[in-house]
Amino acid sequence: MSTLIVLMPPRDPAVHSQEWQLPELPFVLLDKAGNTQRSGRAALALLPRASSTVLLIAARDLLTVAAAVPPLKGPRLRQALPNVVEDQLIQDSQTCHLALDPQALPDGRHTVVAIDRGWFRFLVEGFAAAGHRSLRAVPVARCLPQPEVREPENAAPLEQAANEPVIACTFGPVVSTAPTLLAGGAPDQTLSVPGAALELAVVRGSIEQGLAVPAPSAAATIAALAGDAPVTLYTLTGVPGEPSVAASKSPAAPLPGAQPLTFDTLARRALACRFDLCQFEFAAQPWRLDRATLRRLRVPMALVAVSLVVAIVGANVQWLMLTRQRDAINAQMTELLLNAFPKTTVVLDPAGQMARQLQLLRVAAGEPSPDDFLALADGLARSLGPVPANAIAALDYHDRRLEVTFKPGVTVDADLAGRLARHGLTGAADSSTGKWTIRSAS
Repeated sequence: MSTLIVLMPPRDPAVHSQEWQLPELPFVLLDKAGNTQRSGRAALALLPRASSTVLLIAARDLLTVAAAVPPLKGPRLRQALPNVVEDQLIQDSQTCHLALDPQALPDGRHTVVAIDRGWFRFLVEGFAAAGHRSLRAVPVARCLPQPEVREPENAAPLEQAANEPVIACTFGPVVSTAPTLLAGGAPDQTLSVPGAALELAVVRGSIEQGLAVPAPSAAATIAALAGDAPVTLYTLTGVPGEPSVAASKSPAAPLPGAQPLTFDTLARRALACRFDLCQFEFAAQPWRLDRATLRRLRVPMALVAVSLVVAIVGANVQWLMLTRQRDAINAQMTELLLNAFPKTTVVLDPAGQMARQLQLLRVAAGEPSPDDFLALADGLARSLGPVPANAIAALDYHDRRLEVTFKPGVTVDADLAGRLARHGLTGAADSSTGKWTIRSAS
């Protein structure tokens, strides 16, 4: 089972939703064993296909809030979340997609992440239309390494919150989704501009935030946000198709003391992140057919429909042919019956009526029927062979069959059934009673 991890650019607030475009996206493709198969940068339509796709959502697109969430589920929880975080949102809460972290915080609250619904729908539907069926979206800040910190046992809650370690990571210069940059065909040219803005993700406890700050002000901004708390700095390196910040000669050089965080490491940590932004209306529904799936299944569905129509038409045509054939045979049998017995007034079962009329003629002519008592008894007498005649205890005739009961202790040889067959009879013994039932083979 292969997995494709893609790093998404942040949304440009100055660009209208109708002009949103995605640049070439850095990606890494891992096989089921976790080995790297491919890595690089490609447009959305040219990204390799995989069993599952993980989107790393930029920190600047997300707002993380720790709030007390009522114990609800499903649609009721979706209706309640906007009321929980609306006081902390600038835009209307109804225009935001809200995702809930099912893992509760130590104080009982839950982490709620907000993202612009239109932008998130643009990303999810874009990947779905490109053929990526199993989709997950993970906040990129959740994929940063978490340092181990030992807190004082007697520290007050406010003091613990103030001393929570801060994790900061720069993700390189900002790449805008504005069409003017994409039209030039070289968005990477903005990476080497002196003083370009840097993408910055800051994590403090359960709160994650993203900023776009000028490169010279990055260190001062992180220090102001951290205060007296310990800070761990990272710089994303090894992004496919992008020169590393460490190799740049611009003022956007790595932060002092920053540790390198490779893109491959970030992608592998995304696999371990269980928080998925694709919730509620964006939750994965394998049974739901979207437009892309319907387009791919258009030809097979058409073939199935044509096959069903051909099968139904063929079955009805064959039924009509067999019906006409049955009616023709019934008409021939009725004609034969009326020709042979013109006094017949009602014809319901031509074959049965013909057999009964012939039987009556045989009786009237004194000819025994093959299933009469005399004919069956005569055939039995001729077939006894080594079985003595006085071995028969009783003969019972009814329903055109003869039931023979032999005396106790009499052994009937196994060839009796064969001798009966040679005389036009069929016989079988009841295993429980030993009684033989003999009928006419005709």
